[in-house]
Amino acid sequence: MESERQPAAARRAVVLLSGGMDSCVCAALACRDYAEAAFLHVDYGQRTEARERRAFEEMARHFGVRRALVLPCPGLARIGGSALTDPAIAVPEAPPAAPVAAAGEIPVTYVPFRNAHFLALAVSWAEVIGAGDIVIGAVEPDSSGYPDCRPRYYEVFNELLRVGTREPGLRVVTPLIRRSKAEIVRLGLELGAPFHLSWSCYQASERACGRCDSCRLRRRAFAEAGHPDPIPYAAG
Repeated sequence: MESERQPAAARRAVVLLSGGMDSCVCAALACRDYAEAAFLHVDYGQRTEARERRAFEEMARHFGVRRALVLPCPGLARIGGSALTDPAIAVPEAPPAAPVAAAGEIPVTYVPFRNAHFLALAVSWAEVIGAGDIVIGAVEPDSSGYPDCRPRYYEVFNELLRVGTREPGLRVVTPLIRRSKAEIVRLGLELGAPFHLSWSCYQASERACGRCDSCRLRRRAFAEAGHPDPIPYAAG
């Protein structure tokens, strides 16, 4: 995580923290590497909104951050079109060992252009508090195939920041984007990331379902990393 202006250790970063496994590791990285990490969470009307916000709040307390902000983005739920925001669209389930998504297939859990909304809010806050980087836990390998998790997406977004922001050098960084999920788990364990506080399930808030895409990716990652997943599951 280096910048065009000054070393990360002298800069402030905004961390987009959903409360999931990947953003948990990003939070640990940012708290290690930056002078200050400011945590940002977005409520967008998702099925597990309250549970994800709880994970965010518990992580903010765990890391002792000075700035922790929750912002609403209700338009995504009103637009709908995703199983995460529209209760009429079922969240797909499958046995834990089943493939997550066919190559090139975008699942119904994709929230159209969601990360652009999140990044826009993060950029606005970064300009106000003087942050140089925005850290997001986007991952391309071992993912559900969402188009807003591809490296090229962030290359283009950073070009927009170069011409459309007040502060020079403000950029989005994606430290996990080329890592497998198992590699992310191993990195998080090295960093002491609080995985027990994180939440990944798309549809349950007490015991993770174990059968949605997000649960299956997470369970497989911990199994491949050779470490037990510390959150409770309803499915065996």
